[in-house]
Amino acid sequence: MADSKQTQQPSEEPDTTGQVEERVPVMQQILDNPFLLLFLGITIPTVFYILWGVMEIATVPISPLAR
Repeated sequence: MADSKQTQQPSEEPDTTGQVEERVPVMQQILDNPFLLLFLGITIPTVFYILWGVMEIATVPISPLAR
């Protein structure tokens, strides 16, 4: 099963030792998830290469032979 510390929302109430639990930062949650990192590592470059390719095709001048 998943680690309960990551999925459980920490409460702001003091625990048995009197200390308040700290919230896990969002960036740490992202970096702790290997499947999310894999997804982002494949998706982000793919989107950028597609956009780059579309921009390159859009900037190619029309051939004089096509007129």
